[in-house]
Amino acid sequence: MSVIQDGGYNRPGIIEKPPVLAPGHTSGSVTERISEVITRGTPKWFYPAFGFSFLLLMVLIFSIAKLVFEGTGIWGLNVPVGWGFAIINFVWWIGIGHAGTLISAILLLLRQEWRTSINRFAEAMTLFAVACAGIFPLIHVGRPWLAYWLLPYPNTMGMWPQFRSPLVWDVFAVSTYATVSLLFWYVGLIPDLATLRDRSENKLAKIIYGMTALGWRNSARHWHEHEVVSLLLAGIATPLVLSVHSVVSFDFAVGLIPGWHATIFPPYFVAGAIFAGFAMVLILTIPLRSVFGLEDFITQRHLENMGKVMLATGLIVAYGYGVEIFMAWYSGNPFEWFVVTNRITGPYRWHWATLILCNVVVPQSLWIKPLRTSALALWIISMFVTVGMWMERFIIVITSLHRDFLPSSWGMYHGTIWDWAIYVGTIGLFLSLLFLFIRFVPMISIFEMRTLTPEARKVAEGHSKEHH
Repeated sequence: MSVIQDGGYNRPGIIEKPPVLAPGHTSGSVTERISEVITRGTPKWFYPAFGFSFLLLMVLIFSIAKLVFEGTGIWGLNVPVGWGFAIINFVWWIGIGHAGTLISAILLLLRQEWRTSINRFAEAMTLFAVACAGIFPLIHVGRPWLAYWLLPYPNTMGMWPQFRSPLVWDVFAVSTYATVSLLFWYVGLIPDLATLRDRSENKLAKIIYGMTALGWRNSARHWHEHEVVSLLLAGIATPLVLSVHSVVSFDFAVGLIPGWHATIFPPYFVAGAIFAGFAMVLILTIPLRSVFGLEDFITQRHLENMGKVMLATGLIVAYGYGVEIFMAWYSGNPFEWFVVTNRITGPYRWHWATLILCNVVVPQSLWIKPLRTSALALWIISMFVTVGMWMERFIIVITSLHRDFLPSSWGMYHGTIWDWAIYVGTIGLFLSLLFLFIRFVPMISIFEMRTLTPEARKVAEGHSKEHH
């Protein structure tokens, strides 16, 4: 009989799996190793990396300032393409944020131990991606200083938002998603902030960590209430995984434009969001794992499991592409069929071919275990998926609009330098927030990793025997 290695201890079993936590760690070593990423000082590579991302952030601020002063005419929008990069990037960023909620909430409810090393990082990534996504609807409406009209606030004019508009649904879905994700992330941080408060030698840092730890004293009552709140928030966040990107898909599905008016969009968008989200988690986790030497905590098992989720969601996305083509043909609607054939053989055919290569062909390599367990191979595949998912949004938005019912108004859409500047600038915002996060907050949950050590296992087994 072989042995299952699980969380750094061995038990009889049938299948051998890589451990969730490398053997040989104690609670003390886990705390020391994760907290020293913050307490040992700023690494030299951090300054140029943060400087580069901050430079991109300045590009974003300058581009938005120019947009506000000159208007959306600086973008490549035209007739009939009234939606462009703003909507493409909004949907792309919201999708990237999906993996965090899935890892933190659903896998917590399912008691999946492998989530513990990556949940903190994925939750933070969700918040930063939603922050980037939220910029685009605001600047796309043309008068961002009046965006508060989308909120149902009491006013003397008796004017209320148009609740039949998907734009209003987006406001509710995204704001709820951001709020619950922020609460879930912060509640999980509290015990670790208290650990940093107790270990920090800098007086200012001790005060700041102490204030943000909210008086945490590691008591049984605190732990009990922490677990109850975490499970409640996980229960609230779980339906958000399905609802948020479903609502985003309604922006398209409730329209009568051929190529958008499809009931497959909600599940197809949700699967695509999880697909893109896990790809981004891998893109960021693999280099940080190597730079900070965290291979003991983010093990081969984590990488393989994320590869499996990407493979499964990638197959769902490929199925969605197939259903989309089949339903356009089966409907007998010449306009629907034209949109599909125009995507495949029209002027944007190379964009469609890139989409199929990145999202359907390349992910099939994840069936091969040596590639699925290779950090470099996973990183390269994830880069393909990230590009492919952006291209998918481009295809959905642009090819459904650029040739409408009136051939005399047909045209091509290309983003201007300002479209690209705002997009690249949001990447700078995302990376700037990410660098600040890994510098000042534990990127791996200390208290959850301590539960995977052998000593914690023995204590847990002892308690279970007492209860039985």
